[in-house]
Amino acid sequence: MLYSCFRSDGQPYGRRNFQWTDANIPAAELEWLEADLRATDKPAVIFAHQRLDVDGNHGVRNNAAVRNVLESSRKVLAVFQGHSHANDLEEIGGIHYCTLAAMVEGSGAENNGYALLEIAPAGTLELTGFRRQKSQRLRPPAHP
Repeated sequence: MLYSCFRSDGQPYGRRNFQWTDANIPAAELEWLEADLRATDKPAVIFAHQRLDVDGNHGVRNNAAVRNVLESSRKVLAVFQGHSHANDLEEIGGIHYCTLAAMVEGSGAENNGYALLEIAPAGTLELTGFRRQKSQRLRPPAHP
């Protein structure tokens, strides 16, 4: 799980001291991520609130550096993310980036979305979506 609620100057978000469009993963967290991925021989799944696959308002500002760590490890199967509520799926550098629909996008059950994730022993990920969330079947990347 990555925490990207840090401003460009490295300060964590706090009450009235941030812009929602200025999301960053600090250097210390990137170092931890790299060491954690290096220390395991197992595949990994990453979760983040802000998107790691896009530039702009809904993306983590230093997403290229984060993706470099993920890709270099050759262990990451997928990233599950939100923030833009997009119900989107991209593949970058052999890693799936699945952007989930919002859990609550207004009143009424029809505006909600959620999912269950199952990881098969062979590395296939089955995302079963409910309400506004699309179901996805993600095959393991070629690198693990």
